[in-house]
Amino acid sequence: MRILVTGGAGFIGSHLAEELLRRGHEVWALDDLSTGSTENLATFERHARFRFLEGSVVDSALVHGVVAQCDRVYHLAAAVGVKYVLENPLRSLLTNIRGTEVVLEAASQHRRKVILTSSSEVYGKGVAVPFAEDDDRLIGPTHKLRWSYACGKAVDECLGHAYHQQYQLPVVIVRCFNTCGPRQSSAYGMVIPAMVQRALRGEPILVFGDGQQTRCFSAVSDVVRAMLMLAESREAEGQVFNAGTDEEVTVHDLARRIKRLCHSDSPIELVPYEQVYGQSFEDMRRRVPDLSRIRRVVGYRPQVTLDRLLEITIRDHCERMGIACPIEVSAA
Repeated sequence: MRILVTGGAGFIGSHLAEELLRRGHEVWALDDLSTGSTENLATFERHARFRFLEGSVVDSALVHGVVAQCDRVYHLAAAVGVKYVLENPLRSLLTNIRGTEVVLEAASQHRRKVILTSSSEVYGKGVAVPFAEDDDRLIGPTHKLRWSYACGKAVDECLGHAYHQQYQLPVVIVRCFNTCGPRQSSAYGMVIPAMVQRALRGEPILVFGDGQQTRCFSAVSDVVRAMLMLAESREAEGQVFNAGTDEEVTVHDLARRIKRLCHSDSPIELVPYEQVYGQSFEDMRRRVPDLSRIRRVVGYRPQVTLDRLLEITIRDHCERMGIACPIEVSAA
C-alpha cells in the first residue's frame, strides 16, 4: 500500500515509517518540522519507496490532496512534550484539534482507514489504576495549562468516534503510554533522553517532584508493532486501545537505573515542579495501562523490558554524542 504518516519526521512517526518500508509499503511522510526533524529520516530518506512532504496538517488543501493519493493514514502529527505544550499552549491546541479535524475530514471524503494516535494524558488525574479505555476521566482545572494537551487529545478522540459513527469511517484510536527509544529528543521535556544525556556527561540527573510518581515507559518498537496490528484488525475499528507496557517504575528508580547502566558518577537531584514548569503545572502519581483489550483483540503483548529499552537508548545516545558506550546491549 501507499501509506501516509502525518508527523512522519517525529520520533514515533519516523520509526513507524521505517517499519512500514521494511514491510514493503510505500510511505509518504508529512511533517512541518516544528518538533520533528529530518535527522530522524537519515537512515531511509533516500529509499525508493519513501517520500517526504514538508507541510502542516492544518493545511486542508495539502492534506486532502495527499490523502486522496494514499491507501491508509496513520495520524501522528501533534504538538508533543510537556515543556513544549506549556510554552506553546495555543499553537498546541490548534495544531492538535484542527489538524485532526482536517485529517479525518479528508479520510472520510476519500474513504481511507485512519489510525489515530492519542495519549495516556487523556486519563488526567485518574486514580483507578491500571487505566482501562472505558474509565471515567478526571482532568484538572482549565487555567492549569498542563491539562490543555489532555483536553485536546480527548477532543481528537471524540472527533474520531463521531466520524466513525456518523460516516462509518474506519478509525482506530491508539493511546500511547510514555513511548521512548532511539532518536527521541530531550528538547521537549522527555524524561529518559534527558536523564541519559546528563548521566553520560556526568551532570546531575534531575528528578522532578519527589520522584515517587510512577510511569510505564514503552519501547517505540512495541508501540509501532501495536499500531500495525490494530491497523489490520476489522474488529478494532471504532475502538480505543491502550498501547505500551505495564511495567511500572518510580521516576527516582528510573534515574538510579540509568545512572547504574551508564556507570555514571552523576548525583541525582530532586527539583520542585514549580521551579521547572511554574505554578500552572500539576502531575499524577501513577500512570499504568490496562492492556487486556489490545491483548484480546489482536494478541498484543509488550516484548521489550525497561532495562532492555534503557540499554538500547543509551547506546543510541552514545553513538549520536560520539562517545564510547559504557555498556554492551544484551541479547533480546
